[in-house]
Amino acid sequence: MTWIDSHCHLDAPEFDPDRVAVLVRARAAGVAQLVLPAVVASHFETVRTLAHQHRLAYALGIHPLYVEQSTDADLDRLADALARYRDDPRLVAVGEIGLDHFVPGLDLVRQQRFYVVQLKLAKAAGLPVILHVRRSADALLAGLRRAGVAGGIVHAFNGSRVQADAFIDLGFRLGFGGAMTFERALQIRRLATDLPASALVLETDAPDMPPHWLYRTAAQRIAGETSRNQPAELPRIAAVLAGLRGWSLAQTAAVTGANARAALPRLAALLDA
Repeated sequence: MTWIDSHCHLDAPEFDPDRVAVLVRARAAGVAQLVLPAVVASHFETVRTLAHQHRLAYALGIHPLYVEQSTDADLDRLADALARYRDDPRLVAVGEIGLDHFVPGLDLVRQQRFYVVQLKLAKAAGLPVILHVRRSADALLAGLRRAGVAGGIVHAFNGSRVQADAFIDLGFRLGFGGAMTFERALQIRRLATDLPASALVLETDAPDMPPHWLYRTAAQRIAGETSRNQPAELPRIAAVLAGLRGWSLAQTAAVTGANARAALPRLAALLDA
């Protein structure tokens, strides 16, 4: 069986001590491909270099939590990078972009402007998008309907069934990862169980979004215990999805892999190669 981690921040500083070992463990676990989304303009070249060094895929974008430290020049850098690398087969999407209405005190007007500009850049480049969504699904959907981008993945989806169906109708797949492994995550687990099989992709969001077996309380973290997630955890996360759906692991790998290829069409050529 082979797995696709559709969202992994391998460029994060948490992986600086052992990044190659992390990849070795992932491949030993059967994770055949990882998608590395950028979150700031200063990491565009970092994720691209990692993708080429290790035969991975990457996306370029400015995350909504970083727009306040970003400038219009960074949007220009994104436009330039998308033009420069338009024929790079490892560039599979524009992302991670989106809106975050969860964290208090953020400049939502600035977020919206960066989101709209990046959607336009994605459409011009003919690339799908990887979306960040936290309490912002309706606003994201409104932007998507106006922009007409070529589908993509809604990362770590945790909205309503109505919102899920709206994203699916626009050609999006929905990402499920560590949050799904918590028994109290009733809404996420219900969606993972009931949504059309064609809507589901797997992700780790490593080093973030740890599954329940890696979770540490605040007190444990203060005491020095780590909860770093890594792509090698994907098959175990997939086993949770298999249990919820009543699928075998082989079926889960086949379905979610086909969905990731459909969401990010350039992945297919990378995997087939």
